[in-house]
Amino acid sequence: MTNAAGQGWTGDATPRPPKILIPKILILGGTTEASALAKKLAGRPEIDVVLSLAGRTAAPRPEPVATRIGGFGGAEGLARWIAGNGITAVIDATHPFAARISANAASACRVGAVPLLAIRRPCWARQTGDDWIEVESVAACVPALGEVPKTVFLTIGRQELSVFAAAPQHAYLVRTIEPVGDALPVPRLTELRARGPFTLEDEMRLMREAGITVLVTKNSGGAATYPKIEAARRLGLPVVIAQPPVLPDVASVSDAEGAAEWLVEHVAGRARFPSRQGGGERVVSANTLSASAEPGPSRR
Repeated sequence: MTNAAGQGWTGDATPRPPKILIPKILILGGTTEASALAKKLAGRPEIDVVLSLAGRTAAPRPEPVATRIGGFGGAEGLARWIAGNGITAVIDATHPFAARISANAASACRVGAVPLLAIRRPCWARQTGDDWIEVESVAACVPALGEVPKTVFLTIGRQELSVFAAAPQHAYLVRTIEPVGDALPVPRLTELRARGPFTLEDEMRLMREAGITVLVTKNSGGAATYPKIEAARRLGLPVVIAQPPVLPDVASVSDAEGAAEWLVEHVAGRARFPSRQGGGERVVSANTLSASAEPGPSRR
């Protein structure tokens, strides 16, 4: 009797179905689109999902898929993690201003020849009645405020608050998810900890009650935080708005639905089997799994 152990057969010639390696997807998250995609993919037996969060939020919302928190150690570290964890494809669903991780993802996937798709939500567009001062970065928002003291509504997150310390003449209302701490050492600072989405009515009420005279924000796009833009328009307030950085030129879609469709077309319909012919792997489509997994004839 020929011993075919190691080729999908037991030593007693009893057929043994080969191991199926289902596609494993890494979602680089931290956005509403990432959460929406995770919900769409959760529980689907033909695909395995890992959601990665940067760890900048101490208490992120629970997600219905396996979640890792923390950095990778740059592009090289991400490439090693992708290879070491058998990742089939990567979805970059990070924040539009998270240029570094997007660049790292593009580099890592290029090195490992792993398919990469980015979810790039459209930026907000200026509407009739908007009084926008568009600048190229958050740092450029500071001089755009001018020298005359103002009451500023800052909605840029915590990471880049420190640049506004150069303009201590203004009063600041800072809305963040995480505590401001010592990130913005100015004499007049009001901290508001809250997580969107926010309604138009709430945004208008907040701006009125706080006496806001100018809104400072990032052009992040999306519906969750757009009400502040509409509120400023209705209240006749100027908006100093930072434009997003240039991101890598990779395949992209505008939302989680598009990403799910891309995965179905390019990834989810394929599974890998260890090859019985000389090692390696072979790839089959999902609709051939049942036929491929059937035991073959015994070898004698």
